[in-house]
Parts: sequence; C-alpha cells; structure tokens
Amino acid sequence: MRYSSGAVEALIEEFAKLPGIGRKTAQRLTMHVLHERRSEVEKLASALIDVKEKVIRCSVCQNITDLGVDPCHLCTSTGRDRTVICVVESPTEVLAFEKTGHYKGLYHVLHGVISPLDGVGPDDIKVRELLVRIGPSVSDEVREVVLALNPTVEGETTSLYISKLLKPLGINVTRIARGIPVGAELEFIDEATLSRAMEGRSAI
Repeated sequence: MRYSSGAVEALIEEFAKLPGIGRKTAQRLTMHVLHERRSEVEKLASALIDVKEKVIRCSVCQNITDLGVDPCHLCTSTGRDRTVICVVESPTEVLAFEKTGHYKGLYHVLHGVISPLDGVGPDDIKVRELLVRIGPSVSDEVREVVLALNPTVEGETTSLYISKLLKPLGINVTRIARGIPVGAELEFIDEATLSRAMEGRSAI
C-alpha cells in the first residue's frame, strides 16, 4: 500500500533502509513522527545531523568520540590499565565491555573484520593503527593484546592475522573465553560452543 502523500512515502522509504527495520515498522515510525510535536521532530532531526557533523574517530583507539575530544576520554583516563589493549570489531563492543564494569584496560576498534568475499582486506580495517600503538617506541608499555572479535569465520581469520603480526613483537596475545551462557541448558548448546567451553575450562 502506498500513501497519497509523497513526503510520507519518502520518510517510510528512508526508515526502511535502517538495519532491522521492515516496511511495517517504517510505517509505524513515520506515523509517530507525523503525530509528534514539531519541536520533538526538530530535536530528532538535529540529533541525526549532529551525529554526522560532531562525531569523529579517536586518533588513538579509533573508537567514536565528539569533535574536540581527541584522544577520547577512555584513552586519556588515568584510571585505565595502559598495559592491556582489547581489540574489538566496532564501538558497540566497547559499550558492551564498559557496561560490565570489569575490564579496565584500553581498547582498539577495527571497524570491521577481514572478509575476502566482501572485498575487505587488512588494509580496509584499523590494523595498521593498532601496530602503530604497540610499535617499538611504546612496546614496553603494552604487554597484552586481548582479541575480542565475534566467533565467525571472518572474526577468526582476523584474530589469526593480528596474532601473527603481534607475536614477533613480544606481545602476549590472548583471546576472550567462549563458552556456555549463564542460564543455558547443555542439551541445547551446539557442538562448537561445547568444545570451546571444555577447552577453556578453569579451576574452581
């Protein structure tokens, strides 16, 4: 069904381009915007523009930060363990680790993973910037790099590539443990996850 208003149709089409948003959801969002007060819609429009104009990548860790705050607050924090760098695929994973309140080291965001089928190679993600951070001039400070990439074929390929680059530098390369989520029942866990859980077992 097409609406008689071209403006409404145009907004539906734009919402539908967002990941995870189908046409029905796009219609609901459009109707919400249509019935909102103009001031609220202007706030939304302003926030969208600000994200494009005021958000940059930290020159050190490549995480997102605000224009004028570079390096970011995580890189400049005096309370972080500067001997450990956790390598993640996107800023979303940084947020996930920070929510736990457990990890106190630094981060490095790759903004993707190696995926030959998609035409993404090592030069298309932020591997070079990682090597610069732990080069000869600062290698005494960084002692461990934690690879926290998703357990996909692309994630495994990227982890292996980075590991091969870092080990000759004398850096301790580790990866986050992968196993059974809390509350899950063993009979419903897939073989690969069970195998990793067994390999990563620890003393109690």
